[in-house]
Amino acid sequence: MAMQSTDGFSGFRSSITSPALQAIADHWQQVRADKAMPSWSDLSPSAMSEHLKRLWAFKYDCATGDFYARLAGTRAMARFGKSFRGTPLQELHPPPVFEQARSHMTRIVSEPAFARCTGKLFRIGDSFIEGERIGLPLASDGVRGDGVLGASDFKHFPGPGSVELIYDRMEWFSI
Repeated sequence: MAMQSTDGFSGFRSSITSPALQAIADHWQQVRADKAMPSWSDLSPSAMSEHLKRLWAFKYDCATGDFYARLAGTRAMARFGKSFRGTPLQELHPPPVFEQARSHMTRIVSEPAFARCTGKLFRIGDSFIEGERIGLPLASDGVRGDGVLGASDFKHFPGPGSVELIYDRMEWFSI
């Protein structure tokens, strides 16, 4: 189920319940300054260091419409067992999940928009992991979206197994 809102950053920020995700969104807004969107280089690793395990990011190639992994926090790294920097999104997920992930990230960079997902975030075998996930657009020139900064907050993953990304309750906020 997806809901649309036009409340911009303030509506997006007030919808976030996780203190860690609120801090990440606040940092995005702070470094955004007077631009439509901040760039990757505007972000401060030290300002987000407490939340690095929750972060993930993808670079968007507007010529091809492809996304490439740029950053994965320790929670994502533990599931993949290696760095996936530079890996195409399509190599990280099975076809139906890939299509959904690409669709959501394309919307984030092209509208541009903020995304928030709550409820079921992942499935591992028969287990569901619930929590909250956000996606924020990035733009090297401050105007045209060319990346997604995301973060997921949840209690823990159960034992080993393949991870399926789930988009349970989605909310969209225009910039």
